[in-house]
Amino acid sequence: MTRVATVDCGTNSVRLLIADIAPGEGGGTLTDVERRMEIVRLGEGVDETGRLSPAALERTFAAMRGYADLIDRHGARAGHGPIKTRVVATSATRDADNQADFVSGVVDIFGVVPEVITGDEEAELSFTGATRELAALRPARPYLVVDIGGGSTEFVVGSSSADAARSIDIGCVRMTERHLKDGDPPSPQQISGAAADIDAALAAVRQTVPVHEARTLVGLAGSVTTVAGIALGLPVYDPSRIHLSRITATQVHEVTRRLLHATRAERAEFGVMHPGRVDVIGAGALILDRIMREYGFGAVVVSEHDILDGLAWSLV
Repeated sequence: MTRVATVDCGTNSVRLLIADIAPGEGGGTLTDVERRMEIVRLGEGVDETGRLSPAALERTFAAMRGYADLIDRHGARAGHGPIKTRVVATSATRDADNQADFVSGVVDIFGVVPEVITGDEEAELSFTGATRELAALRPARPYLVVDIGGGSTEFVVGSSSADAARSIDIGCVRMTERHLKDGDPPSPQQISGAAADIDAALAAVRQTVPVHEARTLVGLAGSVTTVAGIALGLPVYDPSRIHLSRITATQVHEVTRRLLHATRAERAEFGVMHPGRVDVIGAGALILDRIMREYGFGAVVVSEHDILDGLAWSLV
């Protein structure tokens, strides 16, 4: 058994997975030791300014210091000493002129250099993390894995590995800042503008990713899991109920409509809603909704496992 730690720093959240990986049939098993998430909004304003703000960096580093303490404690508790650790950063950091400030802060905290990965690398890792355990469900292949982040969304088509991938700059934070931040709730014109922006991006994805070949849509990340939790009527966020659930297009359309027509206060009342997602969940739901409409999917399989799990598998 190997204990590993992975940290994914995205545009909206920073997340940690500490896991034990054991060899075995079918490639082995991954068992969670700790899985944490904090909303830090690292990418706040990056679409407009091109820079990571000092406040956003400090929020992110504060969360990371807590994660570093957890990694140290779990390594000592298991008798492993230092745990093999991999830290990656995605869309917001790729776009920022002051990327070096982020890198130096992470090195100080974890003692490892963060990898500012490309969209294609992000897509491959997300595909591995999301699909490794889908075989038991026997969903039709190929899969289209969609990872809706804060700054970008990754699209990957494949059966046992990624055959084609595209990362494109539509994400819940980016779409909110561009189109929806001034409405409470947003106006029909704002929603239409966001939908048109998303649809143009989806048309561009078709040029390089054969989405028409996919038979099962697999959705990842907080926007998708939150929509699923609302569709399932959960009183509180429950990963065990959400993971590998199947949500129909009709349910997604209805939840999206509710979120886009709700005020901020009304969105905050949903029991499954993380406080850090209240401002951006409407845009995240709209991205999922437009994907299902434009690509013709009648349902989405929701996965709680994603790039963090892909990173963990990459360490053994």
